[in-house]
Amino acid sequence: MPPVNLDELDARIVRLYTDEPNVGVLGASRRLGVARGTVQARLDRLTERGVIRSFAPTVDPGALGYPVTAFCTLEIRQGRGHGPVVEHLARIPEVLEAHTITGSGDLLIRAVARDNADLQRVIDLVVDDSHVIRASTAISLATRIEYRTAPLVTAAISS
Repeated sequence: MPPVNLDELDARIVRLYTDEPNVGVLGASRRLGVARGTVQARLDRLTERGVIRSFAPTVDPGALGYPVTAFCTLEIRQGRGHGPVVEHLARIPEVLEAHTITGSGDLLIRAVARDNADLQRVIDLVVDDSHVIRASTAISLATRIEYRTAPLVTAAISS
């Protein structure tokens, strides 16, 4: 799908819903000074085009008792592709993301754990697949920039 060209109103809508996800369409229309139907049509278009992927709450794993975050690079056995390993990883609740990467590894995952001992349990689960050859893990000590998209939205309308 080709990239979506955002205009200033699209960006304002995305920023408002990012900052205040419970604002609602009527509240957004009042705050932005545009018709309710305009906000709804823009939200529908942005959702349909994949710019807005979800209105779901953002969950903090630390608040659920999983304060340890680790990034693991996995080398996988070649020949069957990533499918079997990804299916295996998808069954592990502590694995939050998996990305195919370039470089010495094949997959990069983000995983969470209750503490360092629990992280060992999670890593043991991750590598308990015949297609995983090796794992290299880095523990995050502190998050300096949370996952964010607002600056990207602003940059998208400027370009």
